[in-house]
Amino acid sequence: MADTLFFSPEIRQHSLLPEKESQHCVKVLRMREGDRLTVTDGKGFFHECILLQANPKQCLVSIQNSVEQQKGWGFTLHIAFAPTKQIDRNEWFVEKAVEIGIDMITPLLCHYSERKEIKTERLEKIAVSAMKQSQQAYLPMIGEMTTFNDILNCPFNGRKLIAHCYDLPKEPLAQLYQKGENALILIGPEGDFSQAEVETAIAANFQPVTLATSRLRTETACLIATNTAHVINNLS
Repeated sequence: MADTLFFSPEIRQHSLLPEKESQHCVKVLRMREGDRLTVTDGKGFFHECILLQANPKQCLVSIQNSVEQQKGWGFTLHIAFAPTKQIDRNEWFVEKAVEIGIDMITPLLCHYSERKEIKTERLEKIAVSAMKQSQQAYLPMIGEMTTFNDILNCPFNGRKLIAHCYDLPKEPLAQLYQKGENALILIGPEGDFSQAEVETAIAANFQPVTLATSRLRTETACLIATNTAHVINNLS
């Protein structure tokens, strides 16, 4: 596979690169007709292609071979978190989580949320860039801003967990979570979830967990939760 990976979600239907990818192909990499390139659809496939038309607006390619990439983790991981006021911290988490491996990221609107809105289009671009940089073929889903109560009612086939800082009974994530389990993990805002939210989540069958002995920033907690799940699943 080539060092540079291109992304085109509809490559199988249209054999075209989106404008941003086409500009990078032609203006930055200076690729020409006849050059070979690798394109992922973000749905688990790498497509080995030949460039037929080098147009910075829309490159036309011909698929020569398609290879399915197995997902690098055998479980489903969904992190739902309350975005921080500083947008770069949210973007940092999305980037690193995609590099490690994640299936879905959902921004949460909670009682103490400092950020009430978020541009998911920007987070999607960060996710695409991280997927390409880490040479993966799976693009995680970035959900729209969701209220805390709605995420509690979201159907999920797996272990449901909520991380909080209250002095209430809870177990370390690394001890409670088991290898191979699907996991939905809720991470609160910088002021934590409200105690009422924690109690409501527990009543909805979410198990309370702790991630570390120290108080963590939201984005750090998100990344530790993501990495902990992968570390446990990589144990022999």
